[in-house]
Amino acid sequence: MDEQVWTIGKLLTWTADFLRQKGAESPRLDAEVLLAHARGCSRIALYTAYEEPADEALRTRFRDLVKQRAAGMPVAYLVGQREFFSLPFEVTPDVLIPRPETESLVVRAIDLVREGGLPTDGEAVRIADVGTGSGALAVCLARHLPAARLWAIDVSQPALEVARRNAARHAVEQRITWLHGDLFAAADPALLWHLVVSNPPYVTTDELSQLAADVRKYEPRVALDGGPTGVAVIERLLQQAPQRLVPGGRLLLEIGPGVAARVAALVRATPSLELVEIRRDLAGHERIVELLRSESPP
Repeated sequence: MDEQVWTIGKLLTWTADFLRQKGAESPRLDAEVLLAHARGCSRIALYTAYEEPADEALRTRFRDLVKQRAAGMPVAYLVGQREFFSLPFEVTPDVLIPRPETESLVVRAIDLVREGGLPTDGEAVRIADVGTGSGALAVCLARHLPAARLWAIDVSQPALEVARRNAARHAVEQRITWLHGDLFAAADPALLWHLVVSNPPYVTTDELSQLAADVRKYEPRVALDGGPTGVAVIERLLQQAPQRLVPGGRLLLEIGPGVAARVAALVRATPSLELVEIRRDLAGHERIVELLRSESPP
């Protein structure tokens, strides 16, 4: 890279080709995001500076990022953030990187609240985000549902710290109660929610070895590994949810398409939970499970 005048445009072209050879799924986008980060500018600004020379300091910063990306480090961890639901979120290796598929869960939760689909009886709607990770679900719901009260729960204290920083960044930290513990263990037993949302681990242990290297090697295993059948955490969540929802309350879960049938079978075997619908994502995959807490005692 150092034997000629390297312009911004040449850096992008060379790096995209290099990352493509290394197996990156989106090499040009990766190159743009990393160079914009190294340069401290927006991606679009790269194109207004396309013919500008890149000085040695910039090339050094960029070269280090590209080396780490070529080794498999996710771009989001390298730049320290990922956009989700049109908001920037800090991400670190302590949290799962938010995916576009999860945005459909946010949309459904917002619709349920705004359409009056929850039995609130005039109270402020209470929403729990179980396994909050980066806080993407809780923060987006707090932003779009200003009258709602939120609880964000995670078994990982470092993850909760990331989530709290994201909540502060988007000015909703004071509207979220933070709980450190496994599923509902840290919550007041008398507290019932109108809505529980969760993106739990749903990858089978065997499937973990088949995931892309940037996921398998760098993202937190606790947020991915759903046990031998992919539903170990989901099963415990389903067992506990009826005791934590008001009658008529809803549970929204993100799942992988490979575990949809297992989840449906677990729901059928769980008293006081009824399957409302399994919604498909934009790719046509079964993705969001909507459940109803029935009126019968759990």
